[in-house]
This record gives sequence, structure tokens and C-alpha cells, in this order.
Amino acid sequence: MTAPALDPAGNVTSARGFRAGAVYAGIKTYGEGKLDVAILASDPPCTVAATYTRARLHSASVDINRAKLAFGPARAVFVNAGVANSSTGGRGVADGHRVTEWTAAKLGIPAGEVLICSTGVIGHFLPLDRIHDGIGRLDLTVGGGDAFARAIMTTDTRPKHAAIRFGPYVLGGCCKGSGMIHPDMATMLAFLTTDAPVEQGFLQSTLSAAVDRSFNLVSVDGDTSPSDTVLLFANGAAGGETIDAASPLAATFQEAVGGLCRYLAREIARDGEGATRVIEVTVTGAASDEDARAVVRTLTTSYLLKSAVHGADPNWGRIVAAVGRTSVPYDEDEVAVDLCGVRVFEEGRPTADALERAADISNAMHADTVPIAVSLGRGPGAATGWGCDLSADYVTINADYHT
Repeated sequence: MTAPALDPAGNVTSARGFRAGAVYAGIKTYGEGKLDVAILASDPPCTVAATYTRARLHSASVDINRAKLAFGPARAVFVNAGVANSSTGGRGVADGHRVTEWTAAKLGIPAGEVLICSTGVIGHFLPLDRIHDGIGRLDLTVGGGDAFARAIMTTDTRPKHAAIRFGPYVLGGCCKGSGMIHPDMATMLAFLTTDAPVEQGFLQSTLSAAVDRSFNLVSVDGDTSPSDTVLLFANGAAGGETIDAASPLAATFQEAVGGLCRYLAREIARDGEGATRVIEVTVTGAASDEDARAVVRTLTTSYLLKSAVHGADPNWGRIVAAVGRTSVPYDEDEVAVDLCGVRVFEEGRPTADALERAADISNAMHADTVPIAVSLGRGPGAATGWGCDLSADYVTINADYHT
């Protein structure tokens, strides 16, 4: 079978049977006319998989969605941007349920089948009057995926969406995230849809594995969010036999979900607040994949390394130092480091290229993506993750975010 093909122009309504729409309800205070209320819905019933933040502080939306999906399936999600509805107590939960009831009435389905995600400023209550008005004005269409992707943005500078065709089926998706990004399952939301029929247990295991190798390996600033949520809806609108772990299409489906999640995660890093370039970190030779992921997350959150990348400073010592402060066991003599494809450290000392080609490496660091490769020489464990450089604009954005 042909490998899944990614289409960057695709979105959450590329899969059959899904509709979406968005309006501006006046919740975002930074730019009148920007969409901030959206609904994604499936015409047929769905199986649904989800992952959430592991932070002890979690938003009302996370609590609501966990409870609803524990009780039964869902086929729609309401999303607002501008207010996170987090740290809002019992009122926040009650408000969230009310919004799902309004959305259900709009769609003509039970409220139990409607989920909710909210993103924005923490500690503010949902503006129910504006949301109610927005839901009333919102029209859902099969072409509404682009508007949905724009409506869920906060400090994002552009929408992030794509689709993948695998076999006779389509998997679409979009996400938002630009700052407060260091998922642990930042502010990060992702929505995936497929017209394939997928057994719920296999759907969940596939999503969990894909998230662990994608969204959980992207970091902008090391701060997690109380709202992190990834939802995957499978409505079976394209027909065919249900895909489960034993199906001929099982591996292809896993490849499609993993590929789309990795693409979207990279786009989050590319759009990091104030970012000018992506840092792509690949760790090999670890004793386990878990060890490799730990090193990746340390490197993508090193402010010294992020600053060096911003200045195109080939200071590979910051890479070695960051690896050294992890809890992952290694022998320095076995570690090798490549920066922009140039071997700069091995056998416990700098290479000749590190000393003689510093100017060449610096020039290469001006590219859109700065690749860093670390080999620990310990075993088969490997992982790839994404971060971004640290610029003065990041401070400016976050100094003014609330005020």
C-alpha cells in the first residue's frame, strides 16, 4: 500500500462527514474581526480518543471532557479562544456545561455528545452572553475547516493544519500553540478527524503513542498549560471494515496519525512566540526511548542553547552541558554531537571541524531549521523533538499578554 501522503492545505473537514464553522464573538480583545468561537461536528456518530494535560492544575474543559468521554462517545466540540476557563472553580464547570448545551441545541444532538475546549487567559470566566450570541450566528459547512483552525488561535501568528490520505481514508487535523508550550500528556490544543471506522481501544492507543512522540517532544518555553488537549474523532463515514490492532490497515493508520501529529508539532515550534528558527534535536544511542526523550526535552528547553541559536553562535559546549545535567546515564567519551551536520564533539573532546569551521557552522545556523544530533553510545533508544530560538520578542509578547 502507498505510504500516507501529507497535504498541508488539508484540515479537520477534509475527512468525510465533518463540518465546522467559526465567528468573532468579541472574546479576544486583541484584534476585532478575528475569529474566536468555533464548532467542529461529525454528521455520523464517532469513536473518540483523547489525551490531556498531566498538570495538577487543569481547566474546567479538561474536567468536563474527561467525564463525558468516560460515560460515552461524542461527535462535536465547541472551542473558544481568549479565555481559558481555568482556575474558575465550580462556576467554570457549570459555565462549560451550559455552553455544550447551547452547542448541542444548535446541532440537534444530545449535550452529552458535545465536548468543549477553551484557551486564553487563566482565571477569567467565560463571557456567556457573547458565546451564546456567537453560537447563534455560527454556520457549519464542509468548507469550514480553515475558519476553525484560525478561530482557535491565541498568540499564534498563523493557523496550523494539514491532512493525510491513507488507503481509502482521510485523516485531517489542526492545532494551536505558540507560547506556554511544553506539553506533558502548552497552551496547546489539537483536533484530528478521520472518516475511517476505528475501534475505540485501538484509536486511543494509537493517539497516545503518537502524542508521546510528537506533541510531548515540542517545547517553546518549558511552561505547561492547564488546558492541553488532543482529540481524535473517527466517524467511519467512508465505510469499510473497522480498523483494530489486527487489521491489515492498522500499521498504516498508526503511521498516518503519527505523521500528522509530528507535522503539527513541528509547526508549533516554528510558530513559537518570537521565534525566528526551529531547533530540531535528534538523540540516538540512548539506553531507551524514554532516556532519549528526556535528553531531547532538556535540550529544547535550555535557554542558553536557545539564545545561542538565535545569535547563530556555534557554542556546542551548551549542548554538551545540557546533556550533562540530565539524569540519563552516559560516558562522555562515548558521546558525539553534530551541529548543522558538522561533527563538533566526540571521544570527550572537540573535533578539528569544531575549531576550524566555526564560521561555516554559524552561517548554517541562520537557516530556518537548526539540526542538532546527539549520540550517547549506550543502546537503541532514539527520539526527535522540536524547539525554537529565544528572542527579545518572546519577552515583549508575554510582558503584555494580559494587559
